[in-house]
Amino acid sequence: MTTLLTAYNQFETRLLGLGWLKGLSLLAIRIYLAQFFFFAGLTKIQSWPATIALFTDEYKVPLLPPDLAAVMAAAGELTLPVLLLVGLLSRIAAAGLFAMTLVIAVFVYPGYAENYFLLLLSFAIVAHGGGLFSIDHWLGRKR
Repeated sequence: MTTLLTAYNQFETRLLGLGWLKGLSLLAIRIYLAQFFFFAGLTKIQSWPATIALFTDEYKVPLLPPDLAAVMAAAGELTLPVLLLVGLLSRIAAAGLFAMTLVIAVFVYPGYAENYFLLLLSFAIVAHGGGLFSIDHWLGRKR
């Protein structure tokens, strides 16, 4: 048993030494989130009257007028994913997407499993940053 644990510890040490593996994982998460939210934002602006109708009749976001909520959602879904994709202000962009998804998960579509998946992925970026393959990382190295 000790040999097995020793072998596992050696494997884990080598794996953790591969910083690019964590960076690649974070890049994959950023790409997934960026494409998901960006295309949702494009859909909103391509059919703006339908978007306003959805925010008025179905979504019912609390504390915000439907028109303002629709504009905020579309703006967030078109700008935050771009920042996330290139890894610029990754944590802030992911936090914005997390907050937007949390509102959807609580008030719009509670219990919808995809929202929890998106929350988990965006939280990973908030917790770990953009990773090795991000502008944030390269700007941080210059200091």
